[in-house]
Amino acid sequence: MQLFYNPSIEAESTQFIFDNTESKHIVKVLRKTEGDILHITNGKGYLFTAEIVNAHHKNCEVKILKAEIQHKRHYYLHMVVAPTKMNDRYEWFLEKSTEIGVDEITPIICDHSERKVVKEERFEKIIQSAMKQSLSCYLPKLNKAITFSEYIDQKHTGLLFIAHCEDEEKYSLKRRAIIDNDVTILIGPEGDFSIEEIKTAIDKGFAPVSLGDQRLRTETAAILAVHTVALNNMF
Repeated sequence: MQLFYNPSIEAESTQFIFDNTESKHIVKVLRKTEGDILHITNGKGYLFTAEIVNAHHKNCEVKILKAEIQHKRHYYLHMVVAPTKMNDRYEWFLEKSTEIGVDEITPIICDHSERKVVKEERFEKIIQSAMKQSLSCYLPKLNKAITFSEYIDQKHTGLLFIAHCEDEEKYSLKRRAIIDNDVTILIGPEGDFSIEEIKTAIDKGFAPVSLGDQRLRTETAAILAVHTVALNNMF
């Protein structure tokens, strides 16, 4: 099954017209024509089954035949991850975390961050593509980049964790990420969080956690954290 994405389709929609770009892809590239069936999501949990009624390469029109709501995960995962020096590494994190299962992502600018500007538009496209590829009907929320101090002063709920490399007592994320809970995990930049950032996070209720004995790259640590929470909730 190939999944298309458009946020403007609602549960009560009966017809829909694709924009120029999507219409050209459907008609010219995929060679779809009248009567062919398409599957579309609005990223809000709905899977729409639609029939092409006008296969025009500039405004392909479909009739909605069925709207189904996809089951949502029993947990909510918010990954707060510092941008990596190399953009492609962060993009890899976005892609794989969307495929595995993440609900919200916040790029966070820290004391040791080498990259302080992110390409939000490109990041959004990568997340959308990964959602479609994995046949998920829930689009993760991508927040604007924010500084550590701005983020940490916000109100936080659920299970709160900060993964860092300092040599001090830390909990095992696998043991602490209890199933069916809202979880927020902070992952720092290549130079790790500063001592002050770690202390501030702990004072705000974030439990320090370990992701293993090896020193991991930012994007690897973030993927491992997403996988750990997903695996805990799988059985």
